[in-house]
Amino acid sequence: MEVSGKDYARHELTSLDLTPVLSLNNAHAKETSALDEVSLAALLGMAFYARGIDSGATAFLIALDHNASYINPNFAWFKAFREQFVYIDRIIVAKSARGQWLARLLYEDLFTAAKQAGHNRIVCEVNIEPPNPASDAFHAAMGFAGVGQATIHNGAKTVRYFEKTLR
Repeated sequence: MEVSGKDYARHELTSLDLTPVLSLNNAHAKETSALDEVSLAALLGMAFYARGIDSGATAFLIALDHNASYINPNFAWFKAFREQFVYIDRIIVAKSARGQWLARLLYEDLFTAAKQAGHNRIVCEVNIEPPNPASDAFHAAMGFAGVGQATIHNGAKTVRYFEKTLR
């Protein structure tokens, strides 16, 4: 796929990619959450989809399906209200690469992988507090609809839950 004049190859993230993924992830911990090598390795080990651009240094997306043994309040919310889903745990694009459609590229790749595996629902959450209006707009443009919200981490964050049905 041609994206802003560059051809970005996506590849499966592995333990060899821990350093660049951790660096990008932890630079954006406010929007997602901080990870260390052990927690990232565990997340990659249970991921349904874990792909990145430039070994995850430029962008990456990690998603889990409903069968994952993931301990997370947002994942737990979806487990309580949906039978089957693919949960986007985190997507991050480096500030220097924004505006190049990389998030859309990774999402569309995830949608294809999910459909091929027989999944029909992609879910995620976006912060309401602290606010993330760019993510809200992106998810609306990608066809996600709000399905709930919750306050988590002892009131430190409020999130809105979204889902997209794949056709």
